Amino acid sequence: MLTRLGHHVNSALQRLGFAARFFVMLLLWSSQSFRRLHLTIREVYYAGFQSLLIIMVSGLFIGMVLGMQGYETLQRYGSADALGVLVALSLVRELGPVVAALLFASRAGSSITAEIGLMKATEQLTAMDMMAVNPIARVVAPRFWGGVISMPLLAALFSATGVFGGYLIGVVFIGVDEGAFWSQMQASVDFRYDVWSGIVKSFVFGIAVSLIAVFEGYDAQPTAEGVSSSIKGTVVKSALAILSLDFVLTSFMFREA
Repeated sequence: MLTRLGHHVNSALQRLGFAARFFVMLLLWSSQSFRRLHLTIREVYYAGFQSLLIIMVSGLFIGMVLGMQGYETLQRYGSADALGVLVALSLVRELGPVVAALLFASRAGSSITAEIGLMKATEQLTAMDMMAVNPIARVVAPRFWGGVISMPLLAALFSATGVFGGYLIGVVFIGVDEGAFWSQMQASVDFRYDVWSGIVKSFVFGIAVSLIAVFEGYDAQPTAEGVSSSIKGTVVKSALAILSLDFVLTSFMFREA
């Protein structure tokens, strides 16, 4: 049992070291990928724009649910006019970056892993290497930076759509005063501690999810089962990374506040 435990620990440390070296090489070869800016823009389209529908629809419904649940809670204490503050702070600080990152990992992260894993299984990456084309600069780096750029934008749209959903439920359907809804939201939501913290979180989540996605695809076993296992690993590891990083970042941000 101790031998098996040591083997698993040793394998995990080796994989972690390989991931660290992979990340350094990715950053070093990113300059070449930026010279072909159309590659990164194309990946922003595939990873970001094509994820826009699920992000905005999910944000709308989450905002509507927050509006209903928040109104029922605030009404008990006579603070129904503060519904806009509740919806905005919940989305901008936490739900926007976290849920958008989870959706991004499930939709775009798994797709990136599948693409790179299939390219490895069909030996396209090996063929590029033989033709003196670095696969990290040509294939991996544009997908990584496409995800990093897309994630903060998707989180912002998720939060904006969620606020609109809260407005629909609170003001249009329930009848909360529209002026109080928007004025209290503007007075209570601070850009430095609320909006900026959400931007930082979404940027960090974008780096983590994109790195996990490209690494799992690049390190996948060149078989159908290996690619499938890498896709599953991307979704699971991304979710764990997002939730753990959210706790760490929130702890530091509250301490600074």
